[in-house]
Amino acid sequence: MTSPGSSGAGAFSTRWHRLSDDLPDGVRPDVVLDCGWGRIVFGQTFTDPEALRSALREEAGGHRDICIYPREPHVLVAQAPAELFLDPSHTYRLDLATYEPGRVSSAVVRELCGAGDVAALNAVYATAGMLHADPELVLANAQDPVFTYLVAEEPGTGRVVGTVTGVDHVEAFGDPEGGTSLWCLAVDPQSRLAGVGAHLTHALALHYLDRGRAYVDLSVLHDNRKAIDLYERAGFGRVPVLSLKRKNTINERLFVRPPSESYRRLNPYARIIADEARRRGIDVEVLDAEWGELRLAHAGRSIVTRESLSEMTTAVAMSRCDDKRVTRRIAEQAGISVPRGRVATGDGGDEQFLSEVGEVVVKPARGEQGQGITVGVSSAEELADAIALARQHGPTVLLEKLVPGQDLRVVVIGHEVVAAAVRRPASVVGDGQHTVRELVEAQSRRRAAATDGESRIPLDDATAATVRAAGWEMDDILPVGQELEVRRTANLHTGGTIHDVTDSLHAALVTASVRLSRALDIPVTGLDFLVPDVSGPEHVLIEANERPGLANHAPQPTAERFVDLLFPETAAAPAGRR
Repeated sequence: MTSPGSSGAGAFSTRWHRLSDDLPDGVRPDVVLDCGWGRIVFGQTFTDPEALRSALREEAGGHRDICIYPREPHVLVAQAPAELFLDPSHTYRLDLATYEPGRVSSAVVRELCGAGDVAALNAVYATAGMLHADPELVLANAQDPVFTYLVAEEPGTGRVVGTVTGVDHVEAFGDPEGGTSLWCLAVDPQSRLAGVGAHLTHALALHYLDRGRAYVDLSVLHDNRKAIDLYERAGFGRVPVLSLKRKNTINERLFVRPPSESYRRLNPYARIIADEARRRGIDVEVLDAEWGELRLAHAGRSIVTRESLSEMTTAVAMSRCDDKRVTRRIAEQAGISVPRGRVATGDGGDEQFLSEVGEVVVKPARGEQGQGITVGVSSAEELADAIALARQHGPTVLLEKLVPGQDLRVVVIGHEVVAAAVRRPASVVGDGQHTVRELVEAQSRRRAAATDGESRIPLDDATAATVRAAGWEMDDILPVGQELEVRRTANLHTGGTIHDVTDSLHAALVTASVRLSRALDIPVTGLDFLVPDVSGPEHVLIEANERPGLANHAPQPTAERFVDLLFPETAAAPAGRR
């Protein structure tokens, strides 16, 4: 959805668009609003072009300002081509006089209230790849009639999954046209509800209709087809308006030569690294887009990477992670707990092990992305079927005691914990209208759209069995607000979701993660644990990954730390690393 600093407002009246014109009566001059992620500069309230350029030069580091409704924008850019550029966005307008609300989601939309909502707002921004907003400023703005902050939450759980900000131009500068604008529409890509973005858009439009305003404007990047489709379905239409921005590192991709076609084909895990490298002036050559393979070069030195796997990871270290038997052995030697387990032999020893531990996880000794894994095997018949499935992915199969707990992924780079997240199995939330099957299909489509096809929920026997074990059938209609897990494993490739817990991680888990990364002698790894509570010391190791996905851990700086490791000379001064 529209990101902070790239969504804005629309058209201005021809009655006051020339730089030499005076302002209409009652309009406040030189108006700039600070939104916490950057500032909105209302260009039509400036009659002096130098004053407008000066305002834009005051942009804070790490922020993204936007000048909307600039008078004669082509002249302003021509006079300062090294500083300014035309934002490659389209402006859309919703005429509130003819507005008819459409169908909305089952989300609960309300006004932002308190620090907890601000934290949730920033968490949604992070999942959508948007800039963080200063919490204190957002709280202050929420008390100002200029701003309207709405959040959408899941019914039943109360989890905030979307947000939108509105700006009232009448309150901001006395707009004689009665205009308003929509900003920062963002929906958590892991949301299990359909239509959250449309619901927030409709709610904001109704809010300004009740205030007697004339229209709602926004701007959206020209190639953001998904957002454009949403706005057009809501009744917005294009208006011929341009916006200005400053040439800074955050905006660089908007005004430099566009990347190659092969660059655009990179998956999210390679793209996050390529984008961070380009931001630092590191040359990026795409060697194989489908494989995610890059050559990064800086100051006469180059390194080949495949996503987060680089030449710095030795073949020996990679083999230690590749075979789960070896990973278990090294972990035990390092004093790290692992589940009780054995290699499946296909004889009575397998059933004996099952009877001793009660429930087991069956998985191939080698493999990734959750393929061939069966969780919660409790009978001899299930055991035989699970072993047969695992052997389709490799000849050696492990049996491990099923350990309850949260599925925790810890990312360690350069033997420092950079990110930690709890991974949750795919789940759906009922709306009282659709069957479990329909909810799974819809959620799978949303996960695929949010991850460029990387995450989908399989409609297979494992999903049906998980639903049945919870007391439901695939064709049952789930009540409103009823949450239902539909997979036993939390793997992202089968629809699982990931939730940042870095700041809550117990010191013992940090120590264990660093110790294991050193024992494996691997510079970058994703360690999977099962824990009763991330804030406690207890844990068992499940596996180590030599190529963890770095794109799944917003707001933690995983790509930044990875590029720091490869090219330390380009790193910023360290600040607050764990």
